[in-house]
Amino acid sequence: MTGPRRAVAPSAGVPATRLTARGVVRRYGGIEAVAGVDLVAEPGRVTALIGPNGAGKSTLFDCLAGTARPDAGRVLLGGRDVTRLPVHRRVRLGLARTFQQIAVFPTLSVADNVRVGAEQQRSGAERRSGAADGRTARALAVFGLGPVAAEPAGGQPTGLLRLVELARALAGEPRVLLLDEPAAGLDSAQTTRLLTVLRGLADDGMALLLVEHDPDLVAELADTVYAMADGRMVAAGPTAAVLADPRVVRAWGR
Repeated sequence: MTGPRRAVAPSAGVPATRLTARGVVRRYGGIEAVAGVDLVAEPGRVTALIGPNGAGKSTLFDCLAGTARPDAGRVLLGGRDVTRLPVHRRVRLGLARTFQQIAVFPTLSVADNVRVGAEQQRSGAERRSGAADGRTARALAVFGLGPVAAEPAGGQPTGLLRLVELARALAGEPRVLLLDEPAAGLDSAQTTRLLTVLRGLADDGMALLLVEHDPDLVAELADTVYAMADGRMVAAGPTAAVLADPRVVRAWGR
């Protein structure tokens, strides 16, 4: 792969967008997996969500992305209440998400997998104009996927498929990007590329929120950290301060 390139910026003229959770509660039976959580992912910043397994991080992500509906509380995207909007409506408003478990279309080429992201929130007229072609090409270039663009996704190694999924999310030019363990399965060169791209996206005004278990990656990349345990926030603030917080050290096992 070649060296990292400049990330694809959000659409020109698109206002910066903040993602906010206010008092979000999600129950399963009698258990509160998320218990009244507040969180803000600011534009131009990388926000990390950390905590031990079972802390409620993925459930909170589901509530933010629309794959789960909170039992109480609100989710705001750019000041608009999207708590009851389905996933595809949130996508069209500029919210994109990647998953902890890689989800690609194995029989499609790498390029066509990325093209799905470029087309999913656009009008038919825009798709016919070829604008999606440019977004697809830029996203492929950002992650160095050009050499394998024509190959079936199903034959690619795990680390490369992770980059395909990231490129697909980026091709939609989101304003807010949710990343669930984006570095999982990446080698050191791919991780370096990822960090460069994510930092560039934040510098261009995108709001990034990631779940990550690697404390070194969090320390290097995040501007703000929220720490969860047992469905609740135990700490929030600047990265260094949160990672050094005794409550976080105890809960996260660092």
